[in-house]
Amino acid sequence: MAVKQISVFLPNKPGILAKFSKVLLENDINMKAMTVSETADKGLLRMVVDKTDEAIKLLKKQNYLVVVEDVLAVEIPERPGGLYDIAEILGEHDINIEYIYSSTLVKAESLIVLKVDKIEKAIEVFKRKKIKMLQE
Repeated sequence: MAVKQISVFLPNKPGILAKFSKVLLENDINMKAMTVSETADKGLLRMVVDKTDEAIKLLKKQNYLVVVEDVLAVEIPERPGGLYDIAEILGEHDINIEYIYSSTLVKAESLIVLKVDKIEKAIEVFKRKKIKMLQE
């Protein structure tokens, strides 16, 4: 199952991330996973949240530049080789990982978010291999 990832462009200045996360806090929206990359003047925050549609509407209303795309959120065992297992399966099926980031520990697993070039194929492979995926 694919999940929606929300990407938001933010100015690369002190206090901006606090201001942004306060908007989510005040609207009871929880980030399940996130990553931030930067350039000299902009930051790109990618996240998976618990109330996707609500977050998208809210952020657009607040005039944030929002991009939404499908990604996979997969639970991997919290042990050496957990990521290797996923990367090997995708590689064997000619599925490229475009980027990846992770989340906090969930029970005995970690959550990783994957942007892949063949999402439907990856979903089929993960289902066959009984790899647990987060759902919307």
